[in-house]
Amino acid sequence: MKKEIALLPGDGIGPEVVDCAQKVLKKIAEIFSHHFDFKHGVIGAKAIEETGDPLPKETLEICLKADAILLGAVGDPKYDLDPKAKVRPEQGLLRLRKELGLFANLRPVFVFPFLKKISPLKEELLENVDFIFVRELTGGIYFGEPRGRSETGEIAFDTCIYSKNEILRVAKIAFELAKERKKKVTLVDKANVLATSRLWRETIMEFSKNYPQIQLELLYVDNAAMQIIKRPFDFDVILTENLFGDILTDESAVIAGSIGLLPSASIGEKTSLFEPIHGSYPQAAGKNIANPIATILSGAMILEYSFNLKKESNLIRKAIKEVLKEGFGTQDLFPEKILGTLELTEKIIQKIEELKDES
Repeated sequence: MKKEIALLPGDGIGPEVVDCAQKVLKKIAEIFSHHFDFKHGVIGAKAIEETGDPLPKETLEICLKADAILLGAVGDPKYDLDPKAKVRPEQGLLRLRKELGLFANLRPVFVFPFLKKISPLKEELLENVDFIFVRELTGGIYFGEPRGRSETGEIAFDTCIYSKNEILRVAKIAFELAKERKKKVTLVDKANVLATSRLWRETIMEFSKNYPQIQLELLYVDNAAMQIIKRPFDFDVILTENLFGDILTDESAVIAGSIGLLPSASIGEKTSLFEPIHGSYPQAAGKNIANPIATILSGAMILEYSFNLKKESNLIRKAIKEVLKEGFGTQDLFPEKILGTLELTEKIIQKIEELKDES
């Protein structure tokens, strides 16, 4: 198989972890006789510094031509500390989502058995935790118009807008995923207060009739935030809108014990983008201490979701599990044997080589 992958390393630790994922993908290509052509583009703070634009035209063109995109992270303290900055790194990512029609974000939440001790939750709550968020990504309050400030600057306003079609296209992804999993969808909304949430609830309740085998659970967002911590083992597919999804996915990430462990995928109309859930973590940049696992697993998601290479994807996951089981990991995992970013990646590649005949 021959595919083109756009690499957008971005800011902070992004270049380091994307390089690690690229090395793993090259090893997979070597083992299974695939050819992955990698094209690099700049985005975020680095792009602002080089071009004045957080998403240069050249980067967007690379992405539009690619079969899949792997992103590191965007963000820089210089912009975080200046709330009045008109050009910001995150604008590049938001524009990329819009330009590529990346309408559904998939975030799996799972716990490696060997890392239960680093989760803030009691170990008995972590048995069989394996659920996935389907978050609407291009609508809602992040993109609604009008938005802005009053002339005096003392009043600010944002608009939340959703259409039935926007809801239905992410609903289809959620219910189709549930068919292959534990056959349960949890809709998270605030239908007792928000008109947009009432549209979500009405639309999903009607749509769910097409999937009689799927159990539909309805939760208000405040209750959902509590239940995800109280009974994380009881969820399968969580479907929600943009803002709620942004908050709840970050909350759920701590269940695994480290945000350096979890990948994500943004499914689009033209292509799809894959990225670790963590930020740019500039304090760790260049120190060889960042956890590359989330980005490597994002590469595995590329293989599964964009290229339908499930055997290859499973080999990466199995290798990571075996390496963690043997006690290796970066410092955030509090392992028996601490490795640097590059060394852990090499250990995973070595394990892939050892396990290749079993795949």
